[in-house]
Amino acid sequence: MIIKRTIRPLFSVIFVFAVAAVTLFFRAIVSGAGRDPYPDQNPFIISQTKHIPSLFNATLLKFSDVDLADASLRQNVEQLVDGDFLSFRTNRQRSFLSAGRYRLDIGVRNVRGSAMDLRSPEFHQLRLDFRRVLKDWWRQRRFDSEVLSKSNLVNALKGVKYKSCAVVGNSGILLKSNRGEEIDRHDFVIRLNNARIGGYERFVGSKTSLSFMNSNILHLCSRRGGCFCHPYGEKVPIMMYMSQPIHFLDYAVCNSSYKAPLMVTDPPLDMLCMRIVKYYSVKRFLKETGKELESWSGLHGGTEFHYSSGMQAIMLALGVCDKVSIYGFGKSDTAKHHYHTNQKTELSLHDYQAEYDLYEDLVNNPQAIPFISDKFKFPAVVIHR
Repeated sequence: MIIKRTIRPLFSVIFVFAVAAVTLFFRAIVSGAGRDPYPDQNPFIISQTKHIPSLFNATLLKFSDVDLADASLRQNVEQLVDGDFLSFRTNRQRSFLSAGRYRLDIGVRNVRGSAMDLRSPEFHQLRLDFRRVLKDWWRQRRFDSEVLSKSNLVNALKGVKYKSCAVVGNSGILLKSNRGEEIDRHDFVIRLNNARIGGYERFVGSKTSLSFMNSNILHLCSRRGGCFCHPYGEKVPIMMYMSQPIHFLDYAVCNSSYKAPLMVTDPPLDMLCMRIVKYYSVKRFLKETGKELESWSGLHGGTEFHYSSGMQAIMLALGVCDKVSIYGFGKSDTAKHHYHTNQKTELSLHDYQAEYDLYEDLVNNPQAIPFISDKFKFPAVVIHR
């Protein structure tokens, strides 16, 4: 009995220590799992949500996934497919049917620049072509994280990938250095929104492989006879994203007269660009203001918010080039907004600073860019300022 009484306290002590050790061990595991693995990074980009990489914030991804303009865009497309052009008198639409910003023009113009009778066989055929391309575009308007890897991006540009590409923006900072010859040495050169190069060759070069623009530019060109929109030469292909669905009417008229290809960006690329830019814009907004997530829309144009032409041209280059050089993106207190115009202010519907954050990640940390498939291999990117 004496032996049993001396052993039992010993086992009790050992048992207590064992329980305490196991408890501390599991507490350490739980504590380590909950600790921020990136203590020096922005707290808005850290998340431990299941199925979401820890680099991204699940709330921001979900918020950026929503296109605020989708409902009104859908309504516009349905009206246009039904041929309800006149309803756009009050919808701020611009096309062949509008002159100025809100006024209805006297009539559609044909490829010769003369007025077109809306009851004519010519306009009937135009309307059929317009409806066809618009419906095809809307049908393809789906998000695809692998769009940059898809062959149709490359096929649109002669079916080959290029070893080196230069995307030339329009910032006034281009006038600070003579990079014209350097730009022209690239295999493929993309220019934006018909920016003038005459007289600026030593700053911006003279070579142009692709003219990239938004459809508002084509609309302005289409008001001239022949739909002429070729400041870089008639053989230079044009690619544009559709700012407004009704601009497919301009496209339908001009496409038949162009000697070089007149292309429209893939809708999945449009949707990828929108999500990425919105993500960067919201992330910067939260970091700088500390306001609620829902406050972002009211301060960034709401349904009018959009990525810039330059941003999408860079995204296009990622999919068709082995190396991408970026020129003329950025701003300076001593430089004009555009090197070739006297424009002094930025468009409020773009968040250029958020786009600059994206470009920095393209150079230094492409894995931090959301919505792009993990399978995509980013090319080398260099920014020249």
